[in-house]
Amino acid sequence: MSENCPVCGLPKELCVCSAIAKEQQKIVVRAVRGKFQNSFNTIIEGIDAKGRDLRNLVKQLKQKLACGGTYKDNVIELQGDHRKRVKELLMKLGFQEENIEVRAEIG
Repeated sequence: MSENCPVCGLPKELCVCSAIAKEQQKIVVRAVRGKFQNSFNTIIEGIDAKGRDLRNLVKQLKQKLACGGTYKDNVIELQGDHRKRVKELLMKLGFQEENIEVRAEIG
């Protein structure tokens, strides 16, 4: 007997909750200066931890970008300025292009 999703009530095989969650998220990608003002960090905000395994997502991003990083309080932080590539990678992972905002200024 198959299990049902607690959110939509459909069987787990037919559940579309994660796809809907990806479509409704507003993701902001920005760069900030590091602790000593000579390095940059890329900050990714707005990814809902309920609809996505952030630990696995951070692992994939770190592997693709060949950098270090972490997540805490639903914010992903990557070492280095990866704003351009992060958008491409998030789109390959199923996030909508129009929901990803890359900020040009460095905060």
